[in-house]
Amino acid sequence: MSHGSCQFRATAFAPGRLMSVSGWSITIVAVSLVAWLIALVVMADMDHGPGTPLHALPIFLIGWVLMLTAMMLPSELTYVGAFAALVGARGGAPAAHARTVLSFIAGYGLAWVGFALAAYFLDAAIRSVSYETISWYRSGHLLAGCVLVIAGLYQVSSLKEICLNHCRSPLADFARYWREGDLGAAALGARHGIVCVGCCWALMAVMFVVGAMNLAWMALLTLFMFAEKVLPHGQKLALPIASFLLVMGFWIAISPDTVPFLKDPLLSGTSICRTF
Repeated sequence: MSHGSCQFRATAFAPGRLMSVSGWSITIVAVSLVAWLIALVVMADMDHGPGTPLHALPIFLIGWVLMLTAMMLPSELTYVGAFAALVGARGGAPAAHARTVLSFIAGYGLAWVGFALAAYFLDAAIRSVSYETISWYRSGHLLAGCVLVIAGLYQVSSLKEICLNHCRSPLADFARYWREGDLGAAALGARHGIVCVGCCWALMAVMFVVGAMNLAWMALLTLFMFAEKVLPHGQKLALPIASFLLVMGFWIAISPDTVPFLKDPLLSGTSICRTF
């Protein structure tokens, strides 16, 4: 560990800083729980099954921010807690500390909104070229299975390992890229967000093929991301998670009707399958 990283570790976990960490951890957990409650109430009837069109862009983005808060924020307990401790250690008013931490979180969220926009327009482009490509009972289930298989393979890739190590070890990154002020915090958050996208893009891509509003898969993927990022030795879960995704990918491709927690798109009046 570098000398700068050791200094940041000593500062972050100095006596009196753990209260700030605990406060932000409680806040993150509370906000995530509220997001989950809203999702359960609002999104419960919005899952039209895999292969169905996404909502209009404004509604999609609102839903994405809600999903991001519920799914990704819990896995950022370590990162946000360490950042809050370091900000508090540098002195200043509590309100200024809170603003800086929120700027960091906003920068992080911006990176994921960028990913969402890219995925949204990619989905729109595929639909504009050929509806049949994503019609669930034609080739859509094969496409979904391929996405899960790719996600499983990515779990055990070297790039995933590099990004996951970054997400599990914030202090070395802070020591190298720290910038003062709210803009510096936002830039640092955006940089971390980009690496986090590199870590979890494949897991989040799964949501687009099993049904963007599928609460069961949403909960399962949240558990995966939290476990691998926050739990001790969480990086060792890469192989079990990869194995699960591979099995589910082949299952969906071979026998989509028998896969649990997938809503039949033919039961939805908005399903693209209705056009065939």
